[in-house]
Amino acid sequence: MTYQRIRDLREDHDWKQITVAKMLNMSQTGYSKYETGENDIPTRILIDLANIYETSIDYLLGQTKNPKRNY
Repeated sequence: MTYQRIRDLREDHDWKQITVAKMLNMSQTGYSKYETGENDIPTRILIDLANIYETSIDYLLGQTKNPKRNY
């Protein structure tokens, strides 16, 4: 679920993997392994992705269908 969501969010923004990888200060190859599920996503990266996409970690993890943050 997480892997598909981060890919969908990236594609919704019309960004390439290299674009998001640069935002996360990592290689495109490393980032692509998160999207394919080959590597688990570390907590720090989940936080950064939630901030980049202005969504909740619960949404990224598939715990809710609501992408909005609850402040």
